[in-house]
Amino acid sequence: MSPLNTATGLGIATISFAMAVNHLMWGAWQPVFGAMADRFGPDRVILLGGVLLAGMFALVPLATSAPGLVLTLGFGVAAGAAAGSMSTLLGAIGKRLPPERRGVAAGIVNAGGSIGQLTIAPVAAALIGAAGWANAMLALAAIALATLPLAWPLRQKRHAPAATPAQGAPAPPGMRAALREAAGDRSYWYLNVGFFVCGFHIAFLITHMPGVIEYCGLPPALAGTSLAVIGLFNIIGSVGAGLVIQRLRMKITLSWIYASRGIGVALFLVAPKTELVVLAFSVWMGLTYLATVPPTAGLVGKLFGTRYLATLFGITLLSHQVGGFLGAWLGGLAFVASGHYDWMWYADIALAALATVIHLPIREPAMKRLAPAA
Repeated sequence: MSPLNTATGLGIATISFAMAVNHLMWGAWQPVFGAMADRFGPDRVILLGGVLLAGMFALVPLATSAPGLVLTLGFGVAAGAAAGSMSTLLGAIGKRLPPERRGVAAGIVNAGGSIGQLTIAPVAAALIGAAGWANAMLALAAIALATLPLAWPLRQKRHAPAATPAQGAPAPPGMRAALREAAGDRSYWYLNVGFFVCGFHIAFLITHMPGVIEYCGLPPALAGTSLAVIGLFNIIGSVGAGLVIQRLRMKITLSWIYASRGIGVALFLVAPKTELVVLAFSVWMGLTYLATVPPTAGLVGKLFGTRYLATLFGITLLSHQVGGFLGAWLGGLAFVASGHYDWMWYADIALAALATVIHLPIREPAMKRLAPAA
């Protein structure tokens, strides 16, 4: 943000708003591209996303006004990233793997996001230092284009003749029917509330952990180390959650994850703020960071089948990002109003308790109810 602000003079507040819009729109685009993937195939959506992401990255250096930055970085980059993100990918693997393998696969896909953060972030930082932020954006555009061949293995057959239902047999349910069913299902609403809490936790942590470290009088460099540790242990937590849900009910796994988050925040709140405590807290939170994704996506698949998994999980991701928008925004407001982050930590604990309880009444059927895609 600093070099972008120096080059454009737009101000940190304006650039931060564009980034907040990016987080929100990344969620808003998820059900849109999820529905497109269910309708046209994930390979086409991923190709579209890669091209769109590259084009928006290339346009960001030309956005010298606040509206231009919001349109490119806030809306465009978010759309490109969402097209190749979790709703599209988890929907694709859900249709290709048997139920007993989906949990681990979802954990691996989810861990891929953390691996990307761990590798691309230092590369981007090095490019900014060596060639400037504008050239770094062009390099990221080239990296986005390099992902296009990865859509090929996810292609699906489109020319097979459609099966004709037997006379008197009901037609397979369409997307509208699936959306109506989900909207009337309390378990799906409970799941969305839980994922909203997850987004609130994550966005507050990632956005304001550097400020927390500065407020505690610790070295600023610890912020980068803390975020890296969170990303590293998220890989372990994501794959671990995928393994756990093969043996433990998904709703119970989610309750344990949210309970452990609340306990971790409470312990951090009362502990002395030392570098070791911050790193231990980062490990704890990293293990639960996005470990919620495999059981949440798995529950959506269990409740409604995999035919429209990308669409329905995309809506759940939108709920996650609404929580994320509030977590990032309210964290700043709370600090400005009180001069500390304590009220946000209290909110984190309360929301973790809510998420722990609200998953328990979710029904978790043993079999999916809608037929998978042919």
